[in-house]
Amino acid sequence: MRFAHETLPQRVVFASGEAAAAVAGEVQALGATRVMLIAAPAETDLADRISAELPVAVRHDEVVMHVPVEVAERARTAAAAGAVDALVCVGGGSTTGLAKAVAMTTGLPIVAVPTTYAGSEATNVWGLTEGEVKTTGVDPRVLPRSIVYDASLLTGLPVEMSVASGLNALAHCIDSMWGPRADPIDRILAEEGIRGLALGLPAVAADPAGIDGREQTLYGAYLAGVAFASAGSGMHHKICHVLGGMFNLPHAQTHAVVLPHVLAFNAPAAPGAEHRIARAFGSPTAGEGLATLRKNLNAPRALRDYGMPENGIARAVPPILDAVPAGNPTPVNRDNLTALLRAAWEGSEPA
Repeated sequence: MRFAHETLPQRVVFASGEAAAAVAGEVQALGATRVMLIAAPAETDLADRISAELPVAVRHDEVVMHVPVEVAERARTAAAAGAVDALVCVGGGSTTGLAKAVAMTTGLPIVAVPTTYAGSEATNVWGLTEGEVKTTGVDPRVLPRSIVYDASLLTGLPVEMSVASGLNALAHCIDSMWGPRADPIDRILAEEGIRGLALGLPAVAADPAGIDGREQTLYGAYLAGVAFASAGSGMHHKICHVLGGMFNLPHAQTHAVVLPHVLAFNAPAAPGAEHRIARAFGSPTAGEGLATLRKNLNAPRALRDYGMPENGIARAVPPILDAVPAGNPTPVNRDNLTALLRAAWEGSEPA
């Protein structure tokens, strides 16, 4: 057995119902005295409660999906003008992504407080969009110094969004089984992440205000992010990044729609990974396990439902072909990729 695994340096705090005190403790540990608080307008009340004990010097609420470069530049300017020494972001993947964009050029430490299951807070991956092109990369400066998970902050997240976000986390696990740097440790983390998400998401759907289901899903989402950060971005994420940037599609829903098609595409050529995924679902096959979960959750089905035009299929094929890692389990070509995208666009059953 030969492999090299890198564990990213990060502090993680699970503190249901205690986010304000936990975040204050993380900021104090950094020695920060001038914090930039990043939260979208929809998170204002939540951010107010979490930041009550923080030395907030700048509040910034211009959060845009896929982090357009001009939005990132304005946030960087605000950070510089406020002479801040730490960033606290409260929100989902777009909010975390904006904090990362600021950290990438300033080196400022981030304390992330997730309110979805995006998992970005556990990775050193950044993403910026210019025009129709979304570019992603890896930089140690963007890895949040610490994460505070408080399940009570997610009890107001609507079930529909919870499902899409949780399936986005599940996509991190699936990609981590065969990503370009995937190793045995990543696969163990991903398998446990799938198990946590498969248990947590139905509980969230059944009892959205319950803490147990939210905690279990956060646990799975965190493991998914850790595995993905190590394994690297595989075929699934390359597809979703191209589609998201090109057509401004909602991030979580795009991942939720594409996931079963990529799993069906790759699983036959990766029997070891397929077995792990099936075992995590407690199902005879990986595809059956995911299909059952999606049916129980009434998951998103078709890209056309979220604004992708039919002629976008042909437009998306070349940049995706350029982006898919060379070691993908099933070789990717124009024809089979076009068929996959069409099935995802139509919402038909995975082939």
